[in-house]
Amino acid sequence: MQIEKTKLDGVFVLTPKRFGDARGFFSESWSRRAMAEQGFDYDWVQDNHSLSMQAGTVRGLHFQSPPHAQAKLVRCGRGAFFDVVVDIRRGAPTYGQWIGEELSFENGKQILVPTGFLHGFATRVPGTEIIYKCSDYYAPDCDGAVRFDCPEIGINWGLGDLEPVLSEKDAAATGLADFDSPFVYEG
Repeated sequence: MQIEKTKLDGVFVLTPKRFGDARGFFSESWSRRAMAEQGFDYDWVQDNHSLSMQAGTVRGLHFQSPPHAQAKLVRCGRGAFFDVVVDIRRGAPTYGQWIGEELSFENGKQILVPTGFLHGFATRVPGTEIIYKCSDYYAPDCDGAVRFDCPEIGINWGLGDLEPVLSEKDAAATGLADFDSPFVYEG
């Protein structure tokens, strides 16, 4: 597996090897043993699968607060999307900064999102499937969001002429300036 650091401490792009022939390919997307050897020790407890029918669907920016904060391992099952991670650890040198990575069925890339970060994505093609592992169970009372188009963060989603397709929750989310992060940077 290829492991790339990003400018956000703890956020990595993982690209599993694919072994292919005329039938298709095989890929090991996660191995607890192999990843523990690289310093990644996550206990994934839930797998989620999301389908977005329209190009330009934006989901996020989401987080789950303590005591049910979630780390995530995100990949594309079908189609393509632009995946975004934003640092929201108070006191972090990269607080409010973001990284984005194109994840697609074709490139096989994954993003490892630790706790203390916002996560969101914008679909590039219709019928895009997002598959992700979570380190804690969904807890509605700990669920939160920050606006995807927050000017303090300044994410370029690359939507072009597409009008973003949002949920009511995401459309009503607060900006970073009005957000009191439950996460603290621990150096």
